[in-house]
Amino acid sequence: MACTNCSCGSSKSDGSKGCGNNGTCGANSCNKLTVFDWLANMNLPSGETPFDCLEVRFKNGRKEFYRNSENLTLSIGDIVATEASPGHDVGIVTLTGELVKIQMKKKSVDYHSPELLKIYRKASQKDIDIWSAARDREEPMKVRARELAIDLNLEMKISDIEFQGDASKATFYYTANDRVDFRQLIKDYASEFKIRIEMKQVGFRQEASRLGGIGSCGRELCCSTWLTDFRSVNTSAARYQQLSLNPQKLAGQCGKLKCCLNFELDTYMDALKDFPDYETRLKTEKGDAVCQKQDIFKGLMWYAYTDNFAAWHVLRIEQVKEIIDSNKNGNLVASLEDFALEVEQEVEKTFNNVVGQESITRFDQPKNKSRNKNKNRNKNKGREGMFVEGQQATNPQKNNPNQGNQPHRNPSNRSQQTNQNETGERTGNPNNRNKKRNGFKDRRNNNDSKNKNEGSN
Repeated sequence: MACTNCSCGSSKSDGSKGCGNNGTCGANSCNKLTVFDWLANMNLPSGETPFDCLEVRFKNGRKEFYRNSENLTLSIGDIVATEASPGHDVGIVTLTGELVKIQMKKKSVDYHSPELLKIYRKASQKDIDIWSAARDREEPMKVRARELAIDLNLEMKISDIEFQGDASKATFYYTANDRVDFRQLIKDYASEFKIRIEMKQVGFRQEASRLGGIGSCGRELCCSTWLTDFRSVNTSAARYQQLSLNPQKLAGQCGKLKCCLNFELDTYMDALKDFPDYETRLKTEKGDAVCQKQDIFKGLMWYAYTDNFAAWHVLRIEQVKEIIDSNKNGNLVASLEDFALEVEQEVEKTFNNVVGQESITRFDQPKNKSRNKNKNRNKNKGREGMFVEGQQATNPQKNNPNQGNQPHRNPSNRSQQTNQNETGERTGNPNNRNKKRNGFKDRRNNNDSKNKNEGSN
């Protein structure tokens, strides 16, 4: 089923394996419901002729049996043109030899019947081109077909379209809960697609098997890979296996109960034969007890008194049978505590971080704000120290564009002078501060006097 096992090699640009034909390749590795030919390497006895019927696969796992009346030399993977009504169809040979006879018996097909269709020839390149072009038309046609069905308000779903090999007929597969009158729909399809139309209703399980998909287990659907017969599944199968009756978990992609519920049902039924009846009550001097739970694998049963359903008592199957036998003889046991097992408390498993990795929830924890506050405080302290030491002096060449025309000065003397001025101002020398204040006052008074004189003039 996987392209990694395909023998067609790699024809994709990204280097991945597989031919990329999506189920139409001749290597028979990506087909659905394939049968391994374990008789391929065995020769027939002398005087025996090979079986003249072949199994041919079409789209989405549909398989039919055909008679090789022309005695063509065919092998698995050959593309052949088969008889159809009308015209011819194109398919891929999936099984030859004696295994075809076994498959026909399994599916109740009479290989002596004269009504069995025959194989015309090996498909030519022209047949393959017409077949491939018809397959490319199926997907856009399905979208348009659903739109026409919705316009007529029909309660049906077009699930798939399959063209015949000669592109003369298209089969529309649909699902519906009730009977649908699609006479007008067929007329619309014929006028829209200009082709012969055939409608075929399939069940929901058949639809899932044709389309395929991935189940809740992570594997491909059983019905599309190997399961050929659909047996009825009941909710009793889930009850016997002690599964929760949750429709969302018990239903598959088809909307019905999962087919895998029947796989282990027989094993559970055999194991439940050794268990007493679930509805049987145990009579004791303290009162009657009813069964609350069963463990099929460990052979344990949990009982609780009718007046105290919170307290459960674990008993083995042999002990329960012993109490039932004593009750049949008219004897009552003292209490269930005399037979109950001591339940060992499970030790909580803790996993140590031996690799040294950080916790997964490390991003859920709030950020440490105190650490950020300390960082900001340290930054402010550093800035204050830089101002005191005089390291924040501006670059005179950047501020004064005419600095290059002035004579050269000793940078060491300049830095000493700036440091002395800044330290003098910042240390708070009162003489320097008073001189500056008096200078500002004198300038203001001179400006005020000038303005008064100009106003008087």
